[in-house]
Amino acid sequence: MSTSMPTPADVAERAQEVLAAIVADEEFSAFEAATLEYSSDWQCFTGFPVIEQWNLDADKGPLFTEGLRALALKAAVFDLTGDERLAEVAVAVDEMTHAMIAQPQLFARIAARAGFQLIHQTDQEHTDYTGDDFTHRAYRLAWGEPPARYWLVKDEVDRRVEILTARYASIGMDRAGREHDISFAAA
Repeated sequence: MSTSMPTPADVAERAQEVLAAIVADEEFSAFEAATLEYSSDWQCFTGFPVIEQWNLDADKGPLFTEGLRALALKAAVFDLTGDERLAEVAVAVDEMTHAMIAQPQLFARIAARAGFQLIHQTDQEHTDYTGDDFTHRAYRLAWGEPPARYWLVKDEVDRRVEILTARYASIGMDRAGREHDISFAAA
């Protein structure tokens, strides 16, 4: 495999193949149900909440579609380059991919049958999606314009995280919801 970037068209073509194979798999329905059932464990304070007027019930289906597309793009780039760090995704979409990879055995079986490698490792990923970048061009070629509601560019995510962090701090949730000083014995 080459570590130079393939064309967005090559990635789009391979990503479409990967996604079609996932959706056609005999265990896809079980995978989708398990992923969406995982919603009670979606607890990131700066992933999904950057979506304006976030609503779990209304947004989980569209985010599932976007998460599949993101993983297909990442798999396509890896298939074509051998480098798992080259494809970036948007923060909210990345959160959905976490729900998907929380079904490791099921998704691994689907990936093996579909002929791709699942690519997602926290220390190798980056969520610096900027729009009109390589990922955006490949996505557009594969499926059209990505929904801006979920594919937020990094600068806008950073702005929204600042707002969320201030709101969380106002109720005693520090470090953007990563710590608090609530004493449950006194509550």
